[in-house]
Amino acid sequence: DYENLTLSAGTYWDGSDMSGAFTSGNATFLNNYNMSWGTWDGFAYSNVSDSTTAGYTNQYAARTGVGYNNSANYAVANYYGTTKIRLSAASQGAPVSGFYVTNATYAAIAMRDGDAFARKFGDTTGTGSGLAQGAYPDWFKLSVTGYRSGAVITDTVNFYLADYRFANDSLDYIVTTWEWVDLTPLGNLDSVLFSLTSSDV
Repeated sequence: DYENLTLSAGTYWDGSDMSGAFTSGNATFLNNYNMSWGTWDGFAYSNVSDSTTAGYTNQYAARTGVGYNNSANYAVANYYGTTKIRLSAASQGAPVSGFYVTNATYAAIAMRDGDAFARKFGDTTGTGSGLAQGAYPDWFKLSVTGYRSGAVITDTVNFYLADYRFANDSLDYIVTTWEWVDLTPLGNLDSVLFSLTSSDV
């Protein structure tokens, strides 16, 4: 639940101390901070509660405004490649039950409304698709795999953080609550790998 990590209210850790990682429980969350650009990828942690402000300056807030089960702290993932969680020796080679996930405020609002970098999900303007307005089959997917005995496994668990592929547009959704992702189908793991893909990149 990341409560072992100390933060002042409304703040975050993004790796700017160049430590390269943080640990909570039996997991180490890798972070890569770029001093030249002031950017990062991998994992940060946060207790920022702003669930309404659009834009990348609000990239550390969960759309829920709070961690799962009202936990103050939560992890935030920022993806430029594969994002990795290493398991400690005590947990290596055992199943990982899963985790709770939601969208960041930045991502959720950008998908809902569009912004300078991305179009609104479902928007057919300029796509040449011939679909009715609002019917474009957009999606945003988290894929989770891992290492077992030092080798990458081929099994993958997929979870859609947003899905507009339904024939009935009323079923389209963007995740704005904490949702459970079951990793037990992956079996025993040494580390967990996250990757993100989307219809609009």
